[in-house]
This record gives sequence, structure tokens and C-alpha cells, in this order.
Amino acid sequence: MTRDRVNAALVALRDGRPVLVADAHDRENEGDVVLAAHAVTTDWVAWTIRRTSGLLCAPTTARRAVDLRLPLMVDRNEDPRGTAYTVTVDAKAGVTTGISAADRARTLRTLADPATTAADLARPGHILPLRARPGGVLERPGHTEAAVDLCRLAGLPPVAAIAELVDDDGSMLRGPGINALGLRYDLPTLTIAELISYRRRHPLSLEERCVSIPKLRG
Repeated sequence: MTRDRVNAALVALRDGRPVLVADAHDRENEGDVVLAAHAVTTDWVAWTIRRTSGLLCAPTTARRAVDLRLPLMVDRNEDPRGTAYTVTVDAKAGVTTGISAADRARTLRTLADPATTAADLARPGHILPLRARPGGVLERPGHTEAAVDLCRLAGLPPVAAIAELVDDDGSMLRGPGINALGLRYDLPTLTIAELISYRRRHPLSLEERCVSIPKLRG
């Protein structure tokens, strides 16, 4: 069952579709939309913005963040969960104000493009990169690590897009609501606990292994 659910999530990410990922009840008890940044489209970014807080983050590896010169936002992290926020960015090419769904999709794809260098990004911007722990969900059971682990398991560049799901009344979407949303839009749902179980059975090398991915248009 766990293997099937993880595999369904990996297929969706390779196809450019979102996965809905929930963490533990005793942690944040929240669900995130997770997309592979290399394949993200304007339509799916717009869909994500409408059904979440609207704050799009881009989890990636610490190595990738260093390569792109994305320093941590603060020297002393006081976030209760230790989320490693970096400076915000926009793509320099192909964007206007940076805030539209099309612009944010462009920035996300730019972050995931192996050819991108630090000079291709403007700081500050409208996408918030996050540094994942090297051990993934086995080291920290957060959405940041889950998103990067899923991209790597799918053989994709280790850069994702995530945003926290909200209900119609503005409260955080949880449990049954996350499952209902997945059924409504035919999207895979997964828990971080399931991903941890899968990772324990399927070791993932800490080396970043990516396939060559063609650029997709938003």
C-alpha cells in the first residue's frame, strides 16, 4: 500500500501534476501541495495559489542553494521547526513583476534548470527557497525534505515547489479535507510517515542523481 502510494506520487511529479502531502498530527498537522519545479506550469501554479496560503516555497538541497548563492535569510533561526529559509528570488529573464502565476512558474523552472547560475536570479523576489537537510525525511520529517526526497526518487532535479493547503474558511486544510481534495482533482495523496517508511526500505544515495529534463513552457 505504501509503495503504491509513493509510486503514484512519483508518476504524478514526472507528469507535472501535484501531489498532496500531509505531515504528522503531532507536528504541523498540515498538508502541502508539492510540485516538481522543473515541470511546473502556469496553470498548476495558479491552481496551487487558489487552494493554498499563496506563499510558494522552493525546497532544494543545501548544495544547490550554495551553488546559486542563496544564503540563509537570518543568522539565527528562531522558526519552531527549524525551516531553513533563504533569501527570496525571481528569475531575471522572462518575468515582469514576479508575482503572477506565470512569473512564479518561470522562476521555479529557472531554479530547477541545471544550467542556471546565481547570475540568473534577482534578489529579493517572490519565490522563497528552502534548504533541505541532507538526510531528507529520515533526518527531518518536514515538507521541505519530503518534497526534495520525492523529486530525487522520481529522478528529477532536486528542486520542488510547495505551498500549504487552506480550507474555504481560511483555516488550514487537514486529514479528510486533504483526501477529499485529492479525490476531487484525481491527485495522489501521501503522508510523510509513508514516505519515511518507503525511504527506509529503499535507500536513497545522498548524491544528487538527476536525469536530463527538457524545459517545459508555462
